[in-house]
Amino acid sequence: MEGIGWFTYESLKRIVLSHPEHQFYFIFDRPTNDEFIFADNVTPVVIGPPARHPILHYIWFEISLPRALKKINPDVFVSPDAYLSLASKYSDLIVIHDLNFEHFPEHMQWLVRKYYTYFTPRYAKKAKRIATVSEFSKNDIIKQYGIDPNKIDVVYNGANELFKPIHKEDIKSIKEKFTGGNDYFVFVGALNPRKNLQNIFKAFDQYKDRYKTNAKFVVVGVKMYWSEEIKSVYVKMKYKTDVIFTGRLEPDDLSKVVGSAIALVYASVFEGFGIPIIEAYNAEVPVITSNVTSMPEISGDAALLVDPSSIEQISDAMHKISSDKAFANSLVEKGRKRRADFSWEKTSESLWQSILKTNDNNQN
Repeated sequence: MEGIGWFTYESLKRIVLSHPEHQFYFIFDRPTNDEFIFADNVTPVVIGPPARHPILHYIWFEISLPRALKKINPDVFVSPDAYLSLASKYSDLIVIHDLNFEHFPEHMQWLVRKYYTYFTPRYAKKAKRIATVSEFSKNDIIKQYGIDPNKIDVVYNGANELFKPIHKEDIKSIKEKFTGGNDYFVFVGALNPRKNLQNIFKAFDQYKDRYKTNAKFVVVGVKMYWSEEIKSVYVKMKYKTDVIFTGRLEPDDLSKVVGSAIALVYASVFEGFGIPIIEAYNAEVPVITSNVTSMPEISGDAALLVDPSSIEQISDAMHKISSDKAFANSLVEKGRKRRADFSWEKTSESLWQSILKTNDNNQN
């Protein structure tokens, strides 16, 4: 699971367990397992077809889902991943995490992009309430779609509780496993163009060339929409043998890899939130992130901000954190304070309050 998956899992689990007086129906597009049925007050409902293509999305949300909802007759329909049914007559709460497809349409496949740009504004207008994960995204939804600000609730993400400071002995073994014992920077996320890997790769090359360091760069994530530009930059890297691709890691391994790094490098061009920032704060690892979109809001004063278009700034940030221990420690200390503002408990309570408002709207 990535950001939306964790938001859904962590918030709904807590809501269900905190409110045994309510009945919840979880509607799936494929057979599920007991891991997602959190308590006796959850009834799983499986309807087809498996919605993994825009045409199947349409069939699932506009034909199958309304039929299922008619049988359930819910007070509120909650969609945690930005889809709704325009054919449904029930009160909707939609969670729109970001509108990256409006700003960087070239980063998405044509048909997926067309689906989002056609349906998302209609979903936003139809929904009784909207939840989103940052003030930045709230303002973006208002600006892009002309939505009443009073209809939108900000529900910040939390971060996986597995992310904690790593003991020195464990750090040594993690480095031996992944980088042959060398220090390393880490990136976490889907490997798509808006994550800005092309400039991060160039910056890492520049950093290595200037400072003659043995540091490595560990890239954690799946090559989703791995573009020709990213591939071309990587192939031309002088130090590409110092880039280690791990693919997707299980949460326990991921927390150890992040917690053993020199710093997290998360210089995206666009984020609705950026969960890895808070995970790094929990692991007490310095963060380099971008000075655009939601990232300054989420990171607060606890990260080193860079212009994602500036290879020089990203490279300099790597050098600053790796060479100035006092500065790196000051970021960690600020991160300890900043992380207190984000937890899945706070996420679930904020989402629950948004659900209650949706139901109030329905009753009114």
